[in-house]
Amino acid sequence: MLKAKNRWDVHEHHPEKMNELMSTLNLTPLVASLLLNRGIESADAADQFLHIEKHGFHDPFTLLGMDKAVQRIHSAIERGEKILIFGDYDADGVSSTVVMLETLASLGANADFYIPNRFTEGYGPNEPAFRKAHENGYGLIITVDTGISAVNEAALAKELGVDLIITDHHEPGPVLPDAYAIIHPKQPGCTYAFKELAGVGVAFKLAHALSGTVPEHLLEIAAIGTIADLVPLHGENRLIARLGIQQMNRTERTGLKALLKAAGADGKEVNEETIGFAVGPRINAVGRLETADPAVRLLMSADCEEAAELAVYIDGLNKERQKIVSQITDEAIEQVEALYPADQHSVLVLAKEGWNPGVVGIVASKIVEKYYRPTIILSIDPEKGTAKGSARSIAGFDLFANLSECRDILPHFGGHPMAAGLTLELKHVDQLRDRLNDLASATLKEEDFIPIKTIDAACSLADVSVESIEKIAKLAPFGMGNPKPLFLLQSVQVGSMRKIGSDQTHLKLAVEQDQKQLDCIGFGFGHLHDHMAPLAKVSIIGELSINEWNNFRKPQLMIQDLAVNEWQLFDARGSRDLNKTLDKMKDKENVYVVFQKETLSMLKDLGQEIVYLEDEGSAEKIKGKYITFVDTPTSIESLDALFENVFPERIYAVFHQHTDHFFATIPTRDHFKWYYGFLKQKETFDLKKHAEALARHKGWSSETINFMSQVFFDLEFATIDNGIISVNHQPPKRDLSESSSYSAKLRQLELENTLLYSSYQDLKKWFDDRMKQSKALVNA
Repeated sequence: MLKAKNRWDVHEHHPEKMNELMSTLNLTPLVASLLLNRGIESADAADQFLHIEKHGFHDPFTLLGMDKAVQRIHSAIERGEKILIFGDYDADGVSSTVVMLETLASLGANADFYIPNRFTEGYGPNEPAFRKAHENGYGLIITVDTGISAVNEAALAKELGVDLIITDHHEPGPVLPDAYAIIHPKQPGCTYAFKELAGVGVAFKLAHALSGTVPEHLLEIAAIGTIADLVPLHGENRLIARLGIQQMNRTERTGLKALLKAAGADGKEVNEETIGFAVGPRINAVGRLETADPAVRLLMSADCEEAAELAVYIDGLNKERQKIVSQITDEAIEQVEALYPADQHSVLVLAKEGWNPGVVGIVASKIVEKYYRPTIILSIDPEKGTAKGSARSIAGFDLFANLSECRDILPHFGGHPMAAGLTLELKHVDQLRDRLNDLASATLKEEDFIPIKTIDAACSLADVSVESIEKIAKLAPFGMGNPKPLFLLQSVQVGSMRKIGSDQTHLKLAVEQDQKQLDCIGFGFGHLHDHMAPLAKVSIIGELSINEWNNFRKPQLMIQDLAVNEWQLFDARGSRDLNKTLDKMKDKENVYVVFQKETLSMLKDLGQEIVYLEDEGSAEKIKGKYITFVDTPTSIESLDALFENVFPERIYAVFHQHTDHFFATIPTRDHFKWYYGFLKQKETFDLKKHAEALARHKGWSSETINFMSQVFFDLEFATIDNGIISVNHQPPKRDLSESSSYSAKLRQLELENTLLYSSYQDLKKWFDDRMKQSKALVNA
């Protein structure tokens, strides 16, 4: 067997609903099943999802507070009042800032922006920034992608006589700020039809309301924040993402083109992965390492030279960010291993002085990926006596809800069920760790700490084609709430398998089923090559894609996990260097089983458990383990006895033997007849002196002479005394099979023929039959 690293949750399908979608909308079974998996069950909902462009945007004025906000902004524009856009330093905040700035500029507003410095000011509105805005004559502040928790700052703005309009999408707390207006789809009393907008989505709705029409030229900017902030890609988010991606593929924005070039994505088709893995991370990198202002200036730049310089600069910051993340991740792993073992902590809370607070969210994600535990990474500021950081969670543990249980020691926190940011006093870090672990222990079960992969459909190789994959692409863009589909190939035959890549860390499989074949690529799966036996039937989950090379297109599957659900046989028979062969098989799950005592003296210190089956309690030592058969058993019965209670997931067959019986001369009845006649003629024969000469004369081996002599002795056809064999002239009538030596020889030959000289398939079947018989007896 080869166990999967994740739990596999395969969606169940309802044939009636599938048939309805397929017949009404002319869909393939795979596409229909994917829609059902996303909770889209009616033909109308499916049509709206697949053709979201036809359905358009909701009326922005159905957002609570929109009327009041629009009136106030138009009033400020008419009076030439200074307006300050107060943004956030991530990709959502930067794109929100750009959307609002460009909208206000198009309306002739006197507007500027301010994004706080992550390191000196922290997240969200703050008192010094608001006081400075007041001093500089700003009468209206509009927050984008932030502000819903700014209760104190809203009170200050009111005291200063500055009107505050908050646009945000983060989870509202129990007390809302006393602002001039709040635009937030999740605020109490808001009946807006779509609640999952990103910060830039809310800003885009305000831009729509201010402009009187959908600001289509801002869709590519809105798509950046929507995709990068990992909000569910359905409803209006899907519309923004799809239209924005289409627009980005023909963009005329100087700054965006420069950024795509710096990311190595210019000239290529832009999709959600381009934004999620190239554009978004580079914009995020600016605010993670310094002030986010250059990212805003880049997206708004119309100057080619300026844009190129900013893009190169931002790309350099991203590379620096990657190095910092790698270093902090290594240090965080050291903390886990030394201080907070994952098997003893349901939640990992890691803190250290000097960790860059701008990247701790990325580090938290990497630690979750490694240990699959909710994780908080905190940067310690010893001068202030505080710890500030980010948290990432796993399915089943609502971060925001559980952090809310610790409000008394968390003066600042906010976020979502799966991600959050927080600041607390250094003296409360240990308390936070203990309390979160208690909360997690009360809600999470053991299986919750095994990553789960939700699989959209099990399919056969006959279902996989370039055409079917192209139809699946109609569901794009993929992301949160609309994940890239995962498919299961169940028990397909491995046709070929090899490691690939310069460092051999990747895996390429060709799997076969009903005369169909499919290439499967597993990045980072190269280590599994030695854990899959030839001809294994493997179950694979992964994403389907189209491989295009040299104008030839064919389907392939990108592996995300795999498993072999049957026991496996690994064939190492015929290996010349026993110790070298065994050294390659070292594994904590493996035990070396030895049948013959003389084998033990041959084995060097291999650092592996060796079980001699004659020792008391040996059977218990091999239960639940992989088994390596080091040498050949003395009888088939000894193997049968072993399988009475032991059913290994893997067998490594070495079967080293000290003597080779199979290819020695096997005496036939004619051999025995001639030799008996020879002995009758001689009456006595000195085996010690003349056996070798007789063997050469007949073209036999001396072992053949000695063996036949022993058989005659067993059958009382002759006597042997001190190497002299004497024939019995009146022997009893007996068959050769009555000789214990002859029977033992036949059994040994049969054993070697079965274990040593059979084909791989025959040996696998032989073990299969043995284990099935034993299991049947156990279950009887």
